[in-house]
Amino acid sequence: MANEKLYLYPIWIRIWHWVNAILFITLLVTGVSMQYSNPENPLLISFERSVELHNLCGILISLNYLLFIIGNLFTSNGKQYKMKTKGLLTRIFNQSVYYLFGMFKKQDAPYPISAENKFNPMQRFIYSTAMYVGFPIIIASGAAMLFPEIIVPQAFGFSGLLLTAIVHVIIGFILSLFLFIHLYVCTIGSSISSNFKSMITGWH
Repeated sequence: MANEKLYLYPIWIRIWHWVNAILFITLLVTGVSMQYSNPENPLLISFERSVELHNLCGILISLNYLLFIIGNLFTSNGKQYKMKTKGLLTRIFNQSVYYLFGMFKKQDAPYPISAENKFNPMQRFIYSTAMYVGFPIIIASGAAMLFPEIIVPQAFGFSGLLLTAIVHVIIGFILSLFLFIHLYVCTIGSSISSNFKSMITGWH
């Protein structure tokens, strides 16, 4: 099984993945630029350009997310994000032990990649949470700030706009951590570049 060549990533997944990556990185850069600079002293990109790019990429990544949802509804890729709750913590623990110790000892992965399971239990939990919890929240909060008139003026004694902005920033930070962890995990393969090549060719 370790040497079997598997076609895991059809063309629509690869296109969605790379478009999502480019848009998310652009959102990250422009978001940081808006957060930590002022109009007179731009950090990475001018404040006005950052706002324009952030809004545009936010709309595009929302449309791209819709492609992800539709694709998972009508193709077999959707089953990759379904989790069996029974024994989930044990499976995640086993995978954690492998990441922390086993792979450095050249041990076999406890949950090898197959056509039926391209994610190990930890990946399945994290990816599912990111895509089905994190992304809807950040898209909804971003849309609310793009159209602030729809935001409740006051909530729990605080400005609704302020609370929406805080949620948007917190989820953006968490998803950014996910991005960096995802990039690191992608280097864990037969070679540092093998998983990146898979997302270009479709073959694992």
